[in-house]
Amino acid sequence: MHEHAVLAEGLRKKYGGRGTTAYALDGFDLAVRPGTVHGLLGPNGAGKTTAVRVLATLLKADGGRASVAGIDVARSPRAVRARIGLAGQYAAVDEGLTGRQNLELFGRLFHLDARRARARAAELLDRFDLADAADKGAGDYSGGMRRRLDLAASMILAPDVLFLDEPTTGLDPRSRGEVWETVRSLVAGGTTVLLTTQYLDEADRLASRITVMERGRAIADDTPEGLKNRIGGDRVEVVVTEPADLAAARAIVARVAAGEPGVDETERRVHAPVADRVAALTEVARALQDERIPVQDIGLRRPSLDDVFLSLTGTTAPTAPTAEADSAAPADSAAPAAPTAPTAPTTHEGVTAA
Repeated sequence: MHEHAVLAEGLRKKYGGRGTTAYALDGFDLAVRPGTVHGLLGPNGAGKTTAVRVLATLLKADGGRASVAGIDVARSPRAVRARIGLAGQYAAVDEGLTGRQNLELFGRLFHLDARRARARAAELLDRFDLADAADKGAGDYSGGMRRRLDLAASMILAPDVLFLDEPTTGLDPRSRGEVWETVRSLVAGGTTVLLTTQYLDEADRLASRITVMERGRAIADDTPEGLKNRIGGDRVEVVVTEPADLAAARAIVARVAAGEPGVDETERRVHAPVADRVAALTEVARALQDERIPVQDIGLRRPSLDDVFLSLTGTTAPTAPTAEADSAAPADSAAPAAPTAPTAPTTHEGVTAA
């Protein structure tokens, strides 16, 4: 067992035409421990997808070094491919085939004989709770079922490391929950998962550690709780009924605040970190009542990953993300079509880069 299932040190990836040089990855570092879910967060264009493609051997880095499952990505790409799985932003399944036929097809593409491909398909259909729909057309599957089928295809040869790039983009909440449960079961079975996502609640629920990227670099790396603690502890929040009362509410909150209160005029909200959560809330509530300031809401809350994201990147995370096309991605970073005879026996997104 290697200390790190995925390790990147100073990765660089150029993009741009003649006369212009910029970097999708600009000294990117990452360390992922085996048997965990590691989240990779960042705004559009941060370089998340480019990083995954380099680590999965779809792109060659222009500098730095990386290893997956203890194997150097640049020196032994074929060996890396034999140890990884990759599921991209869209389910790569043939909707004209049944779930069973899809998995058997991928099994044959990954060089399993017909008997072993059938057996492995049956195992995966049962594991991903698709046995009852095995002989239905994939085109009739729900979004969550198609994504689970896609994940099953990426597990044909039980990879050590699974790269999930925006796995729940466009899915409804129920389907997202189904994918989350599937990911948890994979990790329980020993698979390491590197997850890129813009759903911050997804990273919070699944990842034991999170790396935040911006402009091709890692700008923070910690546990979800560790990241939240960086921007303070409990906060008191007050939402007033009338905008005219914001100034008075801010003055009240300032009496108990451990830092400068923030004011959101659009939401008519005042918030500030506090040292003694119970005493602060009690005092604020009493003062608001004494000054007869009507409020819509008052309470305490812990910092969320949204707060962390805003604090670190200066932007808010999208609430309804679409598939990421890193604005900083090089022109050759688009995922190639699935090959008819792949040389890489564990990924199903056309991992054929040398």
